[in-house]
Amino acid sequence: MNFDEPINRIGTHSVKWDGMEAAYGVSPQDGLAMWVADMDFRPPACVQKAVEAMAAHGVYGYFGDDAAYLEAIRWWMQTRHGWALDTGDIFTTHGLVNGTALCVEAFTAPGDGVVLMTPVYHAFARVIKAAGRRVVECPLKDNGLDFDAWDAQMDGTAKMLILCSPHNPGGRVWSQAELQGVMAFADRHGLILVSDEIHHDLVMPGHRHIPMATLTDRVVMMTATTKTFNIAGSHIGNVIIKDPELKAKFAGVMNKMGISPNSFGMHMATAAYSPEGAAWVDALVAYLDHNARVFDAGVNAIPGVRSVRLEATYLAWVDFSGTGMTQAEFVTRIEKGARIAANHGGSFGTGGESYLRFNLAMPHAQIVEAVTRLQAAFADLQ
Repeated sequence: MNFDEPINRIGTHSVKWDGMEAAYGVSPQDGLAMWVADMDFRPPACVQKAVEAMAAHGVYGYFGDDAAYLEAIRWWMQTRHGWALDTGDIFTTHGLVNGTALCVEAFTAPGDGVVLMTPVYHAFARVIKAAGRRVVECPLKDNGLDFDAWDAQMDGTAKMLILCSPHNPGGRVWSQAELQGVMAFADRHGLILVSDEIHHDLVMPGHRHIPMATLTDRVVMMTATTKTFNIAGSHIGNVIIKDPELKAKFAGVMNKMGISPNSFGMHMATAAYSPEGAAWVDALVAYLDHNARVFDAGVNAIPGVRSVRLEATYLAWVDFSGTGMTQAEFVTRIEKGARIAANHGGSFGTGGESYLRFNLAMPHAQIVEAVTRLQAAFADLQ
């Protein structure tokens, strides 16, 4: 595994690189793509070999006999997360945005509210609104939970809560006490609890992720190989439900929608959830932690700029409010001056307006280059 190897993704139909000029006015020829949450690394060799074996066989029919796939998921969750699950509780979806949309359909009705702890992953709000439901924003307080304020907001019209655990953006790994607080909040207000745990393997040293399903059966769990192993294009994910009532409702929607698995994703996920994949993830997390420390040190040296220390994910959450600049002013410096494409914080909902999200999953030399460009773009503040 060589995470330092630069891989040219320009012209490969990469949203992250080929789409950034249209989205941000930053040319991929001299810019740095630090927005879309995929990595500029190849997946582990075991995943590559699985795809090569499919290509060598040359027949791409319907996928059958998912026993090995389901066992790989069970093994991974038990071995890596201490979560003993039943393979009969696993539903396979076309990624977790699809999984979110299916949950909205299964557990809410048009006009219902769905609670999001903002700022949070922007696709949640998109699918909620597209389904004719309402987004109920419960803003985080100092990147933490604020139950007293949220309790005061609830009026009985919200029916579901989507928890992002670990949180994106902000990189929080929720403690057991915090997770129990979320459960109690959902119970108080009659909310179906959906926990999106797609970043659960990307936890920095010194922190430990707790799967919500180890605390309660009354939860809809969403997990995937896609973020962990950089195979988002395989469009595969899992919705895992123990509770019989919730499970029956979700199964009904899956059947209604005619959802069936992508064979490429099934083979890739089965290969990834293995001892070889685990060793690769351990090396990846160490590399990402080093990238984050270098990025934080460089960015935090800019007066008025603060990068939140990541507990998980590879997505730095940087606050520019201390500069006294408007969003337009600091964004212009980054996109026009530093030639970096980063997600605008406001797209994640209330509380993100003074922030940008930077993807750190790139070769270390590019992180050093990004820091150099950012410091130059704000050199007058030094």
